Amino acid sequence: MQTRFCVKRGHSAAVYTSGRWSTSDCDVVDEGHFTSECDLIRIGEIMGCNRDLENIKQNINDVQNKMKNIIDVLGRV
Repeated sequence: MQTRFCVKRGHSAAVYTSGRWSTSDCDVVDEGHFTSECDLIRIGEIMGCNRDLENIKQNINDVQNKMKNIIDVLGRV
């Protein structure tokens, strides 16, 4: 079974692939805690949701920065 998902934290990540972890400055859960394929599927779904949430946060930040720029330009007029 090939399972791969990423736990993202800041700009680093831990990647779980086929029963092994590779890490880069992250919190890592011992694979012994995964008792079934269902656990791995659920964790993968959670990681997908976390990725989506990070993308939403970034989009909000981008919009706020654009609004600040527009306000600055209008303030000069």
